[in-house]
Amino acid sequence: MRRSKKKNGLFDKFSNVVLVFIFVIITSWGIQVTNAATSGLKFAQISDAHYASNTQNNLYRLTKESPDLLEDAIQQVNLTPNIDFVMFTGDQINTPYEQELIKFIRYANTLKYPWYAALGNHDICVGGYLTKSLYNQILNNKNKNFKFNKMYYSFNPKSGYKVIVLDSIIDDRITANGYIDKEQLSWLDKQLKSAKNDTVLIFLHVPVKEPFSSKNHSLINSDDVYEILKKYNNPIGVFTGHYHTTKIVQDGNILFVSTPALVSYPNSFRIINVTNQKKKVVFDIVFKETNLKDLQKKAKLMVFSSGLYYGEPKDRTFTYEIER
Repeated sequence: MRRSKKKNGLFDKFSNVVLVFIFVIITSWGIQVTNAATSGLKFAQISDAHYASNTQNNLYRLTKESPDLLEDAIQQVNLTPNIDFVMFTGDQINTPYEQELIKFIRYANTLKYPWYAALGNHDICVGGYLTKSLYNQILNNKNKNFKFNKMYYSFNPKSGYKVIVLDSIIDDRITANGYIDKEQLSWLDKQLKSAKNDTVLIFLHVPVKEPFSSKNHSLINSDDVYEILKKYNNPIGVFTGHYHTTKIVQDGNILFVSTPALVSYPNSFRIINVTNQKKKVVFDIVFKETNLKDLQKKAKLMVFSSGLYYGEPKDRTFTYEIER
């Protein structure tokens, strides 16, 4: 009888150890799942830097001071912790010369984070020397993180996120309008189809949804792009520049973000933190103005409607949520 009690006692102890072990495994697995579900991605978007050397101010752009504004934005980004990448969304340079691009890249390479770029209409020369292919080649040679054979490309910065960069620039005639060709539309559709479980971040220069109407700057076949985007239900953020204005529009599961120019008022850029949660994705968007306030005041006097470019509070720093 005593032996039976002893055996039962040993069995109970063994069972308790096993249960504790199982509990630890389940708890650890649950924490990992929770962390994966709430993992965040943080990036900076800088648009329309219009870098220029040895030039005077042009229209409403502070092209003469563009190196100073670019340096200020880079310093601010470098002082911001835990950024995963920086995306320049077009018009990195003001005039399409190879040496201007190389000088811009020297500035961009002072970023302590990986950086990438989308083409703008000021970045290439129609019928001239700085073509899309040469622009791509220079980026590949001068930027250690840029290893793509076209100016539209994709990558996965973290698990649960997909970045898609589109080329919206027309190169067979001089125009500020944009266009996404059929080959690229088909590629975009395939990219989205393969990322149904991811939060997708799309970057291009010319907006899919205009922040304000401008026939001379619009994406000619924006309806074709929009039709592809609406086929998919996962959270999608579309980040653009070109219009030099501050605007955010949420359309169901798609967030359209127009970011202002660095070279003109309000001389700003954005820091965006995207968090994948179990039932929703949260976009925390922070509006970052230049520290060069004298230049900002000067730029404000050069635009016809400062309020249009500065946007409403919800267009600047705001939190948006998209249900999964």
